Order: sequence, then C-alpha cells, then structure tokens
Amino acid sequence: MSVTQSFNTTTSMGRLTLNILLSFAQFEREVTAERIRDKVAASRKKGMWMGGYVPLGYDVVDRKLIVNETEAAQVRRIFERFVELGSATVLARKLRREGARNKQGTLIDKGYLYRLLKNSVYRGEAVHKGTAYPGEHDAIIDEALWDRVHAILQESPRKRANNTRAQTPALLKGLIFSETGAAMTPTTTKKGTKLYRYYVSMDVIRNRDTGDATAPTRLAAGMVEDAVVTEIRRILQTPEVVTQVLSALKTSTADISEADALGALHEFDTLWAQLFPAEQARIVQLLVRRITVTAAGLEVDIRREGIAGVIREMVAPREMEAAE
Repeated sequence: MSVTQSFNTTTSMGRLTLNILLSFAQFEREVTAERIRDKVAASRKKGMWMGGYVPLGYDVVDRKLIVNETEAAQVRRIFERFVELGSATVLARKLRREGARNKQGTLIDKGYLYRLLKNSVYRGEAVHKGTAYPGEHDAIIDEALWDRVHAILQESPRKRANNTRAQTPALLKGLIFSETGAAMTPTTTKKGTKLYRYYVSMDVIRNRDTGDATAPTRLAAGMVEDAVVTEIRRILQTPEVVTQVLSALKTSTADISEADALGALHEFDTLWAQLFPAEQARIVQLLVRRITVTAAGLEVDIRREGIAGVIREMVAPREMEAAE
C-alpha cells in the first residue's frame, strides 16, 4: 500500500494495515538509532571527538579538539590550586571572586568545577559509556597531577570538609573571654573522622584558680558561634541600627541604594552563607568588640560604628551574582 494512499481505519482491515505500517516505522527508527550508536561507539574507540559542549582548554577545528593554550593554562592552574587547597568549595568561591569563567562565559561554580576535575578529556582520553580510549587530541593535564587530584577526590567529602574547617580561623578567636577576664582559646579534639571544636578558658588550660566564678569555662564552638551570629542578626534588624546604617551610607561615596542596604540587613543569613569561613571570621572581627561568658549567658558588645562598612562589603557578592 502506498504511504500516500488513504484507507479506512474504522474497519478491521484498515486497523491491521495501520498497525503494520506503524510497526515498520518503529522498526526503521530503532535500526537507525542502533546504527548511529554503533557509529558513535566505533568513533569514540578511535579517540575521535563526537561533538557536544567543547571543554574549557580546547577549540574545535575541522571536528577535532585543538588545545587553546590560554585556556589550557587556566585549566592546569585550577588543577594545581585544587591540590593546594584540597577543597572544591573553597576553590570555586575563590575562582568566582576572581571572575573566572567557563567556555560559555558564566562564572565557574562548584558543580562545574567537579565536572572539570573529573573530565578525562584533559588527560587525552575519549570516554564512551564509562570506558576510556586514547584520544586523537593532546592532553592538558599530565598523569602525575591527575592522580594527585583524584586521590583527593576519592576521600570522603565529610573528611575533606573537616580538613578545610581545621585550616579555617575560629570565628570568635581573640573576642571571647571568660567571666574572670581570661581569653577563651579555640581548641579541637578528634574522634574517629569527626572533628569537635571548643572554646576553652586559659584558666583551665593553665590550671589557674578561678575563685567563685560559676560561668562555663569550656563551650562547644558551634553552639556559641551560632548564638553570636543570631545576636548580630537581631541587632542588625533593630530600627535604630537600620536608621544609623542608612544615614552612614548617605554620607559615604559607596554606590549602594537604600533598597540594597535594607535587603542586606534583612537577608543577612543568605549573604552570610555566601562568604568564606575566613571572611565570616573577618566580618565578626569588624562587628564585635568583645564577648563575655557569664553564668547567665553571653554578653555581646557590638561595634555599631562599623556596621555600615560591613554591609557594603556583604552587598558586593550579591551584586556579582546578579551580573552573571
């Protein structure tokens, strides 16, 4: 029957004819798909580039990957910095601060960074369905650097996060004091793979007599840091502080609108989460004058004169995100 010939599908013969035609059409589609898959597999086994997103570090010339030396140097530096830092989160944030962009022109994020670090194209391989074959293109990353990077990636993400935290300055270092006036220093203990952080009074560390003092001399770092950040958030949203910040911004040369400043004050949690741990510690140092641990709780002395400057710094990351 001709494909242009009409037939009546209300009859049993017409429906049979339609089903036969549909079966052959489906058969042709499947055969065509199988041939394409076989062709792609054969080409990948030969190491040929078969299209898709072009990886950072390469250009496509005559359907082949050619090394772009400028981008290749950036890729090598990313691999080397990951080995130095040991944290994709920290590296991604640093790259975004520096304005590093991918092949499509958007800022590099953590997800893209992981894909880049795991892309076997950079070691000169063509991968098909999990199997790697020698590629026609030149490698950008040598085997030694590739192995160092993937040795780090094979570690537990929690273990790498703990290592990163261990290298991060304590949020309240130099600001927190016991009831007797002794500084409380950050300390850590490790149980298995889990890291526990504390602030401990120097009175305890040096076995000094504290007299009748009843305030805690050892505090879980996470608990006391969360309490201080909560208090900072509460103070930033009080009417008098909001008025003070807006007045200070009007007299400064910073190009920040009142709407942005108010948004930063009310979205403190969101902006806070975008900062490096080291940057968070620096912000706390600018905002807090002293924290005293008493039997009744924490006494937090805020530097109100520095709030406007801190808000200016915290608005900057959000403006960078909006520019992507």
